[in-house]
Amino acid sequence: MSKTAVVLLNLGGPDSIESIEPFLFNLFRDPDIFKIPIGQKLFAKIISKRRAPKVAEEYELIGGKSPINEWTEIQRKMLDTELKSYDPNIDVLVAMRYWKPLTEETIECINKNGYDKIYLLPLYPQFSVSTTGSSFNEWKRKYKGDENKVVYINNYHDDLTYVKAINERIDQTLLRFPEDIRKDVQLVFSAHGTPMSMVRNGDPYSGQIKKSIELIMKDRNYSHEHHLCYQSKVGPVKWLEPGTDDKIEELAKVGKKHLLIIPISFVSDHVETSFELDIEYRHVADENNIENYIVMTGLNDSKTFIKALKDITIKEIERNKN
Repeated sequence: MSKTAVVLLNLGGPDSIESIEPFLFNLFRDPDIFKIPIGQKLFAKIISKRRAPKVAEEYELIGGKSPINEWTEIQRKMLDTELKSYDPNIDVLVAMRYWKPLTEETIECINKNGYDKIYLLPLYPQFSVSTTGSSFNEWKRKYKGDENKVVYINNYHDDLTYVKAINERIDQTLLRFPEDIRKDVQLVFSAHGTPMSMVRNGDPYSGQIKKSIELIMKDRNYSHEHHLCYQSKVGPVKWLEPGTDDKIEELAKVGKKHLLIIPISFVSDHVETSFELDIEYRHVADENNIENYIVMTGLNDSKTFIKALKDITIKEIERNKN
């Protein structure tokens, strides 16, 4: 029987305060995000050393490590169980872009086990050159085996089971609001921002985010007013707008006092949700007299999301059968 590897691609995150600086070094060394023609290694070393203390303060507030690693491992185990019911010769592995297990470590494991087919499944529903694209490029740099064995799953932003998983989380979160104001809750979709230069260069990410939201709202019969905004801007260049903090202020000014924040581009909790949305932007909400500010948890261990990943993978396996 042929052996199949399904590799979940994700960002990764520091698993301790001590690992923050090397994690940042790997991030700033990524040529798909920081296009520095010469001296990128030196640039990464200087910036990671400079930023590590401030970033450490953020991680201290969420338990001293990123939750993304543990959630990704839970997702891996759940998907592995589901796919083994379809074919017991499938193994699900993880390759993180900036922390362990790094791509080269996962490739080493794959080479040892002699898989006949390898499916790369990003834990980014929407494709961006800075996320899925970066993981694909890192794979191509490090993998020295037969490329004909490798199948690249590009995105699943319009998969209806994924859409259903998001709506289940939204419905669960709505129950945390007082019943008498639930219909007035604003659904605020917060996506990780990207520089406008990437959009101009044809990156499909922002369009796919909008399509996901369109399908989510259609699936719930446009139950609430909704808004799209972008977070995590760094540096002086122009990024996708409006910023999430600006959107919170804007909604407060027009009397919208009940906000459900939906981290649309993330499939598990990590620093951008646990710190940036739930702590940093909560201060913005408090300063603007928002009465109810609740951040939706990530898809994390959602069985519906795992079913989406299972169905997407099986569809690709069936399509690639000789």
